[in-house]
Amino acid sequence: MAEVTVNVDGQECRLREGRWLLWELLRLGIEIPHICAEPDADAPHASCRLCWVEVDGKLQTACTTRVAGGMNVKTRTQRVDEMVASGFALLMSMHRLDCRRCSANRRCPLQDIAKARKLPLRPKGLPVIVPDWPVDSSRPDLVIDPGKCVLCGKCVKVCNDEVKKGILAFVNRGLQTKIGTFDGRPLATQGCGSCTRCAEVCPVGAIYLVKDAPEAIAK
Repeated sequence: MAEVTVNVDGQECRLREGRWLLWELLRLGIEIPHICAEPDADAPHASCRLCWVEVDGKLQTACTTRVAGGMNVKTRTQRVDEMVASGFALLMSMHRLDCRRCSANRRCPLQDIAKARKLPLRPKGLPVIVPDWPVDSSRPDLVIDPGKCVLCGKCVKVCNDEVKKGILAFVNRGLQTKIGTFDGRPLATQGCGSCTRCAEVCPVGAIYLVKDAPEAIAK
């Protein structure tokens, strides 16, 4: 793949033309907050709204921006930092915070972003708007906890595109959107067998294996 010259934070860098800017910046070792993005995605989901950068003076999400020669990219400006902080606060207002009892504790991108950007995990000035979704523990080995879900879409993608089951989907709309089965029935009734790929790709512990739960590890 051809490389082009891109100015990144005042430095001339060689990036692969046509690639998503997010992955090229990460390849350079630049910290860019992201949760929903995947390297091989043809059409990025762009749901987390965290990977903001300035490209030629305009705010853009790096995961949806293709690399082109002559770009002028800035990864840390006041506008970028404000957009990241706002997006993170909104995300956390819809995420039930229970780190100590979460299977993703200490390996969670939310914790990593909060630390890197010096942002509070519990947002200030925003009400917590997590609906009281029921936990689906119908399978003996796997649990879905919609209250922790940040709607990154990775479980839906892997269930539909990789496993080819099409069991998981985005259900409802607006603030009532959640991850679940198409018909709302328990996961154990959907014929997914022993597949655990959704738990493997979930970054925030909203879908997890029972054996990975803190209480199970502590035994």
